[in-house]
Amino acid sequence: MTDKKLKVAVYWAASCGGCDVTITHMHEKVLDLAAAADIVFWPCAMDFKYSDVEAMADGEIDVCLFNGAIRTDEHEHIAKLLRRKTKVMVAHGSCACTGGVPGLSNMTTAKEGLDRSYLSAPSTENKERTMPQLTTRVPEGELFLPAFWDTVHSLRQVVDVEYFIPGCPPTGALTWAAIEAVVAGKLPPVGSTIAGEKTVCEECPLEKRNKMKITQIRRPWEFRPDPDQCLMEQGLICFGPATRAGCGAQCTKVLMPCRGCFGPMPGVEDHGAALLSAVASVIDANDENDIKKIMDSVPDPLGTFYRFGLAESTFRRARIAKEDC
Repeated sequence: MTDKKLKVAVYWAASCGGCDVTITHMHEKVLDLAAAADIVFWPCAMDFKYSDVEAMADGEIDVCLFNGAIRTDEHEHIAKLLRRKTKVMVAHGSCACTGGVPGLSNMTTAKEGLDRSYLSAPSTENKERTMPQLTTRVPEGELFLPAFWDTVHSLRQVVDVEYFIPGCPPTGALTWAAIEAVVAGKLPPVGSTIAGEKTVCEECPLEKRNKMKITQIRRPWEFRPDPDQCLMEQGLICFGPATRAGCGAQCTKVLMPCRGCFGPMPGVEDHGAALLSAVASVIDANDENDIKKIMDSVPDPLGTFYRFGLAESTFRRARIAKEDC
């Protein structure tokens, strides 16, 4: 490590907060981080203001771990601000890398999403039909809310990104590996994904016993899987064959199918298409009726195959009617 302490920033946009939590999963390496770097911006953990970042010189921050998709005006503003102030921008987690779960809202519009949340959801009680307003006047002045976008973006669709750490959330080990590379000055080529180069299947300890053919698709709650056999062979949709390794197969080791959160293998442009192809290749069907019956057992195909990558997929979002614009 160098004698001069680095300046590190951490930010969350449209995300659940799990990527911030994973920083604590570095365990004792957190002490090494504290010894090597000063955290100059981390709103989730400490009381920082945007003005603190605005006051910094351009390029003053050495590395920024930016998690979350870009969904609002505020997210875009802070992404561009941190990009200007940062030498090395890291997309940290699935939402920043590929849009993640927030990207599924690209099948609707911002208005439809807000209407569902505030008006029509079964758990919502809003007799006055009160909706969020972009500006509200109060005695102390005018309050502002950021505008929701119709289309959710990954981080690199808005600003340049040097490195990518996938995962929902990433592992603490991968997060530390990225920070350590910056500290040691041993950065991989720009554009690199800091994760494995193999598939999750190659990390998974479950045994493949039969020729990989299935006649039905089952869901985890429907039966008790064999604890030693490949989950795909047991009829569960497991995306290990088409998902980048690096997670240590943590899900499949506890008999939960891989969801694909580490994203596509190198060279794959549409992860959802690759996942669909992987499942289609093992279906044992005699005709179109058999195929339809099997695929109808998947209750949410889009949410299943594009859970993490819709924002960066080939079709990216549903078409917006002119009256919705």
